[in-house]
Amino acid sequence: MPRPEITVSMLQDVLDAFNAHDVEAIMSFFTEDCVMEMPRGPAPGGRRLVGRQEVREGIRSWFEGIPDAHYEDDRHWVCGDRGVSEWTIRGTQRSGEPIEVRGCDLFEFADGRISRKDSFWKIVD
Repeated sequence: MPRPEITVSMLQDVLDAFNAHDVEAIMSFFTEDCVMEMPRGPAPGGRRLVGRQEVREGIRSWFEGIPDAHYEDDRHWVCGDRGVSEWTIRGTQRSGEPIEVRGCDLFEFADGRISRKDSFWKIVD
């Protein structure tokens, strides 16, 4: 059985699902054993979420923290089983503080889905 092709338009669709705050649509792009590495957390690599349930809850929590989060100024690349998305997130944190960060996601793919998403943010001081 041929593997589904990973394309730039798929990464755009993932970003569109994030902008719609549609957790189930986002999860449809991930493998069962997916890993998501958040930009903040208790270790230098951020907070590591493993498996669909942890990733789903992490995404929900992220939307709760920045309820109007929106990705803009995006560009995407795919090369074999790897991909990159660059973007700017704009929104308002629960504290009322605005947020605007430039960042990227590094992706790994397996069987036509995302097996790993590792996020990096440039934080403005």
